[in-house]
Amino acid sequence: MNLEENLKVLSNSIEGNLFYDNLHKAIYATDASVYRELPLAIAYPKNSKDIKALITFAKAHKTSLIPRTAGTSLAGQCVGNGIVVDVSKYFNRILQFDQKNKTITVEPGVVRDELNLFLKPYGLFFGPNTSTSNRCMIGGMVGNNSSGTTSIQYGVTRDKVLEMQVLLSDGSEVTFGELSQKEFSLKCKQQNLEGNIYRFLQNTLGKQEVQAAILSNFPKPQIHRRNTGYAIDVLLDMQPFSEEGPAFNMCKLLAGSEGTLAFTTGITLQLDELPPVHRVMVAAHFTTVSDCCNAVAPLMRHPLYSCEMMDKVILDCTKSNKTYAPNRSFIEGDPEAILTLELCASDKDSLEDLKNHLLHTLHTETKSYANPILFGDGITKAEELRKAGLGLLGNMIGDKKAVACIEDTAVALDDLAPYITEFSSLMDSYGQKAVYYAHAGAGELHLRPILNLKKKEDVELFRKITTDVALLVKKYNGSMSGEHGDGRVRAEFIELMVGKENYETLRQLKNTFDANHLLNPGKIIDAEPMDTFLRYVPDAPTKEIPTILNFSDSQGIIRAAEKCNGSGDCRKSAVFNGVMCPSYQATKNEKDTTRARANALREFLTNSDKENKFNHKELKQVFDLCLSCKACSSECPSNVDVASFKAEFLYQYRMANGSSLRDKLFAYNSNFNRFAAKFPWLVNGVFKNKILSSILKKGAGIHPLRSLPLISTTKLKHYAKSANNKSSTENKVILFIDEFSSWLEAEIAKDCIDVLQRLGYSVQLYFGESGRTLISKGYLKEAKVIANTHIKDLAPLVSQDVPLIGIEPSAILTFKDEYLRLCDDLETAHKIASATYMIEEFLALEISKGTITSAQFTTKPQKIKFHGHCHQKALSHQKYSFDVLNIPKNYSVTILNTGCCGMAGSFGYEKEHYQISMQIGELKLFPAVRSASSDVIIAANGTSCRHQILDGTKRISKHPITILKEALLV
Repeated sequence: MNLEENLKVLSNSIEGNLFYDNLHKAIYATDASVYRELPLAIAYPKNSKDIKALITFAKAHKTSLIPRTAGTSLAGQCVGNGIVVDVSKYFNRILQFDQKNKTITVEPGVVRDELNLFLKPYGLFFGPNTSTSNRCMIGGMVGNNSSGTTSIQYGVTRDKVLEMQVLLSDGSEVTFGELSQKEFSLKCKQQNLEGNIYRFLQNTLGKQEVQAAILSNFPKPQIHRRNTGYAIDVLLDMQPFSEEGPAFNMCKLLAGSEGTLAFTTGITLQLDELPPVHRVMVAAHFTTVSDCCNAVAPLMRHPLYSCEMMDKVILDCTKSNKTYAPNRSFIEGDPEAILTLELCASDKDSLEDLKNHLLHTLHTETKSYANPILFGDGITKAEELRKAGLGLLGNMIGDKKAVACIEDTAVALDDLAPYITEFSSLMDSYGQKAVYYAHAGAGELHLRPILNLKKKEDVELFRKITTDVALLVKKYNGSMSGEHGDGRVRAEFIELMVGKENYETLRQLKNTFDANHLLNPGKIIDAEPMDTFLRYVPDAPTKEIPTILNFSDSQGIIRAAEKCNGSGDCRKSAVFNGVMCPSYQATKNEKDTTRARANALREFLTNSDKENKFNHKELKQVFDLCLSCKACSSECPSNVDVASFKAEFLYQYRMANGSSLRDKLFAYNSNFNRFAAKFPWLVNGVFKNKILSSILKKGAGIHPLRSLPLISTTKLKHYAKSANNKSSTENKVILFIDEFSSWLEAEIAKDCIDVLQRLGYSVQLYFGESGRTLISKGYLKEAKVIANTHIKDLAPLVSQDVPLIGIEPSAILTFKDEYLRLCDDLETAHKIASATYMIEEFLALEISKGTITSAQFTTKPQKIKFHGHCHQKALSHQKYSFDVLNIPKNYSVTILNTGCCGMAGSFGYEKEHYQISMQIGELKLFPAVRSASSDVIIAANGTSCRHQILDGTKRISKHPITILKEALLV
């Protein structure tokens, strides 16, 4: 049999899933590193039996297994040409919890922050905390020996691992844990692979010359964050190699081994009690990086819970980011670097004393020029700003990026300032302004040069800088890897860091565990050169691909896709705040992430030999479940806007393959509604009739359980003629009557006109189709005509004094989003966009001016729960709706944390998407609505959202403007 036939046999023999199609290989060819290598296949094992089958297959066919969880590795640990084994989908259970002994056993695919949500009611948590904590998984944290912001108080992952259930390279199941000296000796007598491993350690590490070599060449032991090579130096501190040391535990070696020694299926962790509840953070500002680094040692004399650094490069990246710009409010002036210093205490008086002592040190022993004090939400915002650092670096426009290669160096705390001084001089010699951020209190800063790895000269610099920094780290007996691992980028420097003898010991260790190099080969030991298998071929020009949408803000669509650096923010689950990415939250498939879509687009556009480079069925497959919610355009730190990618792809793909009848029906739905509005009673009668509507749904490819929207009976244009003449005030606004308000929900438009006029505004109606349905189906040329027409017609009408206001978020926000990529007259389009508002935003701004007051509304109490449209969350803000609904004095409003409703225009109608649409609704929205008592008003400003709520919960929801009209007294 050929290899593909063998893979098919393997697929049929496991309970999980095996993929070896071009799409899956493309999206698993990279992680969050600079590397790219197409794997043989991707497996989602369901149980240990599946993993055993994979081990057997790998051995028989001379391939390898590459363990993977969230795939956020920065050193290339998850990249290789074997079978990528993704345990994130099925190995995600909590197996056992012992509250009394503060331990928990989990599978490797359990997400760190989800674990802590489970533990919080018990007053416990898992301490190590990475910037990717809302999607990184315990297996990956063990593999890298992750540390994060909390390590100065709670230690690193290695300190917390008590036991591990693993499969060795021969498929045998073994539990590693604490052993007495007698138990260690008994293990050495076993005649199996496990016994071989223990005998190797006993015979090798028991030699005085080996111990001497380790002690003299490994990083300084006071560097707690040290992951250079395998942790044989840590084993020396345990019995039987140290009589006074703790009992031997193989888990200390496996932590940081990057899946190269054994395949983990279960992990038992030691937990900590939650930190004291009272917290304060001081954000110390410095005019130079040197001053910042010199401050660390004296500040670390205080009992800090975190000591994190952000430099100007990171801070500047946040200025234009929609999500993180609001978090900058604590920044004073233009600091070159900031240290965020956190203190915790069990009571406020103690916290006040700790804070004052810290401030005294800052004032007397450092050169900080400002020290704002943060509490509560202010701390959270500062932490989110720091956490976003990795992703924000991917938002640099163009081919130059902050490259992960030397970003993980750690030195002893007393060495940090001189090390950084020498490092800065080294960077200056290369003409580099590096990025400095992260864990200053642990002696580890994430230092990144800014390079263009598409250029051969910068690839050479990539190697030179890494080599020189390795020599500098060695000078200080530091660790080349503090928490991100060696992987491919640093592995070839391990011999330099630990010496030839020790490196040979590490190689023998790997060969003892894994003689055939089945487990993640080429990481840590015997790696390929660091400058091979890069994402880009050096000196191969980035192709310019003509597009209808304007991607000049990213220098073209390929570079727009390349902004995705793999940080995986799109993999957070529905239990956390935000919308991105709803289809992934439902399926838990990597294929359905923002990252996968960006990676697939980059891969095929870059490497396609077709004339129409979009014409790949794989791209159709990867974009299929994208709801175009736009959450990625704001929640992704790199602002990777997949909704725009999808629209462009659909246009280009349709040019090569045509379009279906259903796509045309949805794209030109407004034309049908315009005609149907002439006979609303007849059309609605058909829609309500089960037999007739089922025939229509079947013919149109609509799911039989989905209800059809009814045509409005209100003749809005007739109403509008009198409406335009009702007010004589000078407070003029232009109300955009979009295709949804015209034909489907004219009653809401009527309510909006009434509210505006009764509040004293002169309303001019502007009727027009937004083009939303055309854009969603890739009919971009047609949408472009509409956009250009609107911009031309509105140019003399709209200004800062006469704003454009809209009712339906997805329609009015096209003026602020897609039109800025579609229009020919971009200057005018931007001018109109700056004066365009959702109705709630306009009213909220008027409320803030005092133009609208509570006295104009009822005082009757009412509870309201509000679900915001995805486009509002991405392109505007839900707070506007919250403020408007709160204007009646006794209204109590709650913004529901409901993510995406799952409808997304035509998506939720389509028969093949209906189930996933409802599944997304069930994640958060439907339960939240069902839990609301009958006297609570459900508010939703999106027409699709209201339709989804009705179909999913049988509750009627109201647009905020309707609720406001019902509350008006004037």
